[in-house]
Amino acid sequence: MIQVLGLTKVFHDSKSQVRAVDGVVFNGQGGQVIGLLGLNGAGKTTTLRMLATVLKPTSGTASVAGHDIISAPDQVRRQIGFLSGDTRLYDRLTAREVLVYFGQLAGLDAPEARRKAGLLLGRFGLDEVAGRRVGRLSTGLKQRVNLARALICDPPVLILDEPTAGLDVLGAREVGRMIIEARDEGRCVLLSTHLMHEAEKLCDEVSIIHRGRILAQGPPAALAQGHGDLEEAFAALVGPENQGEEETGTRTPLGRAAARSVDEASAAAPAR
Repeated sequence: MIQVLGLTKVFHDSKSQVRAVDGVVFNGQGGQVIGLLGLNGAGKTTTLRMLATVLKPTSGTASVAGHDIISAPDQVRRQIGFLSGDTRLYDRLTAREVLVYFGQLAGLDAPEARRKAGLLLGRFGLDEVAGRRVGRLSTGLKQRVNLARALICDPPVLILDEPTAGLDVLGAREVGRMIIEARDEGRCVLLSTHLMHEAEKLCDEVSIIHRGRILAQGPPAALAQGHGDLEEAFAALVGPENQGEEETGTRTPLGRAAARSVDEASAAAPAR
């Protein structure tokens, strides 16, 4: 459902350029949660925004649910539910009104938007607050409404940028449960995170991204093999002792294996 082929984004200003995303390659299928794991500023959000057609790539491309993000952005938008870190809801609308509004904005007629809003309010445990203004909801309840908004048109692909950011433990658990439900319904869920335990718990496949490049890919358990856990594997790849790899041209054993896995994925990608 998601195929990313050499996706690159370079930002320019008057004096310099920043290569925020550099030749990213990964795939995701229906019934999977795919994680982009990296430090703040690693390129996670920029990658997701390109896949959601908010940003145009400098080079490379990707297909989402069979549609190219460059040549068919409108079709891509019809196939995704997108939750970004700065997605805002209308504080003066009720939870129900928000869902109905976004449903109609996406092309549903009013009766169908109201029907789907009712189903999602019940599914996400929001019935009791359906008539309450969003501005009066807790952060956790707002995030539930936001996830319901992303699902209002029943998209096959969900793109979630750090969906548990700012939530307490119980709120994060609830959002995690909803993500697993979406996966079990056959959706492809792509999420970004910098939290190791979240990646281990939720993701079927993880791509570790650092300085805009994918350093390693695979199931969390496979990436953690030989390191105790995913956090130790992550530190071995991006920790201070490896910061000089790009300058020296050297890599740790895990880094060399990661490079081979990414090269193999690139070679296996079909020509365009």
